[in-house]
Amino acid sequence: MSDDTSENRPTSEASSEKPPMLVLLESLEFYRNVRTGVVVGAIAAVALYLVRTLELLPWSLVETREYPLFSPDVWFLLLAFVLAATLSLLVAIALTVLEAVRGAREVTDAERG
Repeated sequence: MSDDTSENRPTSEASSEKPPMLVLLESLEFYRNVRTGVVVGAIAAVALYLVRTLELLPWSLVETREYPLFSPDVWFLLLAFVLAATLSLLVAIALTVLEAVRGAREVTDAERG
């Protein structure tokens, strides 16, 4: 009995069976964009957290507020995580949209020429 799995099929046939969403994400280089976004978000969050914790600002931030549960440094660490996640998402979306526009222009140019 032959086993009818993608391992026994030619590679062109196996690659054509990818889900359409996966093909779209690969064509838009989504995974590369996500990695770039994570790096940008992490660098920005670490930089801003270090500015806050090491007090690298030329003026002093007055500590007049009381922070519940945690010290101010823990709250700013949590905010840095939220900033990193948000900035990562925004960069990934922006790069993906730019890649989609670039791909649409290539298709349009190919149809004209």
